[in-house]
Amino acid sequence: MALTASTMLPLGNKAPEFQLPDVVSGETISLDTFAGKQGLVVIFLCRHCPFVKHVQGELAKLGRDYQDADLGIVAISANDATTHPDDAPEKLKEMAKELGLTFPLCYDESQETAKAYTAACTPDFFVFDRDRQLVYRGQFDDSRPGNDKPVTGKDLRSAIDSVLAQSPVSEEQKPSIGCNIKWKPGKEPAYYGA
Repeated sequence: MALTASTMLPLGNKAPEFQLPDVVSGETISLDTFAGKQGLVVIFLCRHCPFVKHVQGELAKLGRDYQDADLGIVAISANDATTHPDDAPEKLKEMAKELGLTFPLCYDESQETAKAYTAACTPDFFVFDRDRQLVYRGQFDDSRPGNDKPVTGKDLRSAIDSVLAQSPVSEEQKPSIGCNIKWKPGKEPAYYGA
């Protein structure tokens, strides 16, 4: 595990297009799936990472809390399942069911979607407004495994609430910290390890 921080993609970037299979339903999920929503949250995660395990219960709660809001949420796992079999689609499906996720969990086998979003770690969070412009990227909250701070999702929730209220999102944003995305050999993006 290499401790890795978010790349902090510049705010204002447009959400990259993607078409990925939901590991639970098998349906193809894309930006169009969330057309018309006031906001969109894109979460990069995986099953095995201790940083994801630390927040996964609160992530599931976040999905339930915003289930009826004008908000799209999608989780994406891009880890190489050859080297990390716990992150294979069938294991991700088990995770989604165990947690009762209310949003799609997709598998990015090619890793191209993760690269398009400059996702670097698990978990990594991106929030886009109605125009699909990036307004937040960074941490869930200040909690990390072993630091005894409560898992609340306050940073992400604050950004979501601002988007839903059509208010500006604070530009004071802290990078997420987690395990690096497990890139396929020779497929590491230019920003990996930068």
